[in-house]
Amino acid sequence: MGFIQISRKVSLLLFLVQLNLIGSCLGARKLTSLYQPPPMSLTYQKGPLLEGALPVSILWYGKFSPVQKSIVVDFLLSLNPEKKHHLNTELSVSAQPSVYKWWGTIQTYMKKAGKKETRILLSNQFSDQNCSLGKILKRSQVSELAQKANSKQGALTLVLTAKDVAVEGFCMSNCGFHGSNTNHDSAFIWVGDSVSQCPGQCAWPFHQPMYGPQTAPLGAPNGDVGVDGMIVNIASLLAGAVTNPFGNGYFVGSAEAPMEVASACTGVYGKGAYPGYAGELLVDPSTDASYNALGVNGRKYLLPALFDPSTSLCSTVV
Repeated sequence: MGFIQISRKVSLLLFLVQLNLIGSCLGARKLTSLYQPPPMSLTYQKGPLLEGALPVSILWYGKFSPVQKSIVVDFLLSLNPEKKHHLNTELSVSAQPSVYKWWGTIQTYMKKAGKKETRILLSNQFSDQNCSLGKILKRSQVSELAQKANSKQGALTLVLTAKDVAVEGFCMSNCGFHGSNTNHDSAFIWVGDSVSQCPGQCAWPFHQPMYGPQTAPLGAPNGDVGVDGMIVNIASLLAGAVTNPFGNGYFVGSAEAPMEVASACTGVYGKGAYPGYAGELLVDPSTDASYNALGVNGRKYLLPALFDPSTSLCSTVV
């Protein structure tokens, strides 16, 4: 599995705190809002990737409103090319800072490995509103929930927990993680809504950071600090799950705590990013919300930078 882990170190020279997630899962979304210099390259370990048509199921664990669900669903739909014409913008498709354009970096990795481009197919959605396993979950229970929702070979499941659900390591060591079943033939991602538990760690830059430079928070593009923060983590972990689903795909470092395509660029959202500053972003004049990518149904999102294999730099949409 992949985690986002925190190690708190204050640098007297740079006035930053590095919150590194360390764990047993592949490709974790790190509990850090701060920039980390990317590695020179991500090495492909020749393992299977999630290529071609990828069925994605969502398990909503706990209470989510219809609006919150639509924010996540629209993000997934925005990854596909046939949805480009639904983008609510006057810009030409080629010039749009779109979710689809952001996903193009992942397609570059697939091509370099000789794989098919990955096309996200939203298949099923399940609701466990009453929290059948309780509101305090172990990581093993997250895997159990994922397999119950979708055990098909080559599939991916998103397990999304509501703001009042605690998951082992959440806030203390991670914002989310991705992993696979025991047969290593299907993968899953877990992300939690942090708004009631640790928004300063897992919903930055939409909330005042708990540590490091105390910059003012940005406006959440969909008006929901918790769910907009979840989108950042979902996007990061989706990139990692597709390119390193079973621990032998693209990464650098140890297989137990790998640095992946998105975690290599933690804290970077726009050009000129530095510790505590997300970078140059677009701003919605009607809401003052910050974003860097357009999606379907007029949606706006803030997405993490991805490590571009062609330039060996963190690539942002804007």
